[in-house]
Amino acid sequence: MSRFQSIDPATGETVWEGAAASPGEVQAAVDRARAAFPDWADRPRQDRIDAVKRYQAVLKARAPQIAEAISRETGKALWETQTELQAMAGKVDISIRAYDERTGERTAETAFGHAVLRHRPHGVAAVLGPFNFPGHLPNGHIVPALLAGDTVVFKPSEEAPLTGQLMAEAFAEADMPEGVFNVVQGSRETGAALLDAGIDALMFTGSGAAGAHFRRKFADDPHVILALELGGNNPLVVWDAADAEAVAGIVVQSAFITTGQRCSCARRLIVPEGPEGDAIVEAVAALSDRLTFAPWNSSPEPYAGPLISQRAAEAALKALQERIDAGARVIRASGPIGNLPGAFVRPAIIDVTGVAVPDEEMFAPFLSVTRVGSFDAAVAEANATRYGLSAGLVSDDPAHWQAFVRRIRAGVVNFNRPTTGAAGDMPFGGLGASGNHRPSAYYAADYCAYPVASFEAGAVRNIEGEIKGLRP
Repeated sequence: MSRFQSIDPATGETVWEGAAASPGEVQAAVDRARAAFPDWADRPRQDRIDAVKRYQAVLKARAPQIAEAISRETGKALWETQTELQAMAGKVDISIRAYDERTGERTAETAFGHAVLRHRPHGVAAVLGPFNFPGHLPNGHIVPALLAGDTVVFKPSEEAPLTGQLMAEAFAEADMPEGVFNVVQGSRETGAALLDAGIDALMFTGSGAAGAHFRRKFADDPHVILALELGGNNPLVVWDAADAEAVAGIVVQSAFITTGQRCSCARRLIVPEGPEGDAIVEAVAALSDRLTFAPWNSSPEPYAGPLISQRAAEAALKALQERIDAGARVIRASGPIGNLPGAFVRPAIIDVTGVAVPDEEMFAPFLSVTRVGSFDAAVAEANATRYGLSAGLVSDDPAHWQAFVRRIRAGVVNFNRPTTGAAGDMPFGGLGASGNHRPSAYYAADYCAYPVASFEAGAVRNIEGEIKGLRP
């Protein structure tokens, strides 16, 4: 039995230590969920609503404790993890409303009786959680799945096991029936065992590479529904925007919030050639110089904290250097921040105009600038990616927005707002390498249950008269 630890990247302190679940223990968790499924699915829907409302109450009561745990495990500033807990609690009411609107039950009168639309749960749902929002993002799968009648086996990120443990405690305190919600701790091997344990659905938030692996794994098993919420090489276009300083705020919040560790962060800034583009880039660089990166519990509050680990920082800096070696011009260099641990890195801005760089997501506070000669070229450059999660336009010209929103290929498209702007009562997901056309957030209800169409008559009657071509 292997043991592993969760480390606070801001301090190097051990936050959590425990054993990784063995394949046998993973199978036992799936078996418990399988055994609990019939009763949970057959309960009146109000019972399931009552259960997740009790969970919501526990989240609210324990919000300070869980928010601090997330900050310790991820290094995120406490102001941000407090917001994450608010989103987790708010997800319950949003999910109840979404289920009613998108996957509820409807009846229509017909000549023979009734046509009825119902939705049924899939069975056992495996949820694999990410490290960047270790509570909010898996919660966005778990709550809709439970409301639909699925049972859940959740593997938290190995970087944030304490958050997963606290979520399990919250469900237990809410008197969730035995086996309905289960947690297995561990890393990639534990996740692989879970996928081999006979699940009915996989709900995953993480990298495009991992999502591609899951697609291949289940390509010949159509029974398992996949809901893949993946990353993006997201573009932000700035065109005909006069106030460079106002633009800079939107760009900074798009690129550097959460230390660049949001799947919706802008990775590519596309601006006009010439003085207009120069002014925008200079304003963004100047504002980035004022951002404070510090431990989560610093006073005054920092803008953001470290990357999830020193290993992640080293990998990100290597990817950045590869782009520089290929010819990218450094506008703001990254690197260590003072005497802080190695997971801390400064935001970087590089100009990649005319440079062939990989179409890959750098999950760090790194922004690549491309300069183009026309708005049409800007849209084409924005679409020049195999990803399609988020995109944004900053402009004083509404006509540009009307063209942009029609032509851009992304699932979240914002105007004069950061690319990271999203809401639980809207869909969230992307195209291409960013997902599999099953967006989450408000649309999570769609992949947690399947539709059943029924045509029902109240009594048996002879329909011989409807059969054509009968001989006397």
